[in-house]
Amino acid sequence: MLKRLKDYLDLNKIKYIEIRHSPAYTAQEIASSIHHTGKEIAKTVIVKIDSGYAMAVLPASNNINENLLKIAIRTNKLELATEDDIEKLLPDCPVGAIPPFGNLYNIDVYVSRHLSRKKEIIFNAGSRTGVIKMNFRDYKKLVNPVIDIFSEPAN
Repeated sequence: MLKRLKDYLDLNKIKYIEIRHSPAYTAQEIASSIHHTGKEIAKTVIVKIDSGYAMAVLPASNNINENLLKIAIRTNKLELATEDDIEKLLPDCPVGAIPPFGNLYNIDVYVSRHLSRKKEIIFNAGSRTGVIKMNFRDYKKLVNPVIDIFSEPAN
């Protein structure tokens, strides 16, 4: 996935920085490893909805508010995708290392407004040892996500 993502960014002439880190399994671990806060790192969550699947992208330090996400997606059904679901949808990407590029998999992307207020977005690059940092405006141009309020700080 990392090569595919970098090729896509390069093809679109997007400037980005790849940051390598020791193996990490959660967005919060990644944040700590690269000396950033969970507010600065985007995590990607795949959810099952009425029409299939959707990708929710939010700060690592936040939780999804399911009711608000249902409204944003305009769906009645909303549940976390299983690991099996994710492996089938994203066969080249380890579960828990999903970059927020649903457009590469024909999955609609919903981004928390908390992230859209940032100048940059830092996200998992499809491996357990690397993230990509890029301008949020460029990310928005490439992915064309729906930006809405559906996350809140974890307690």
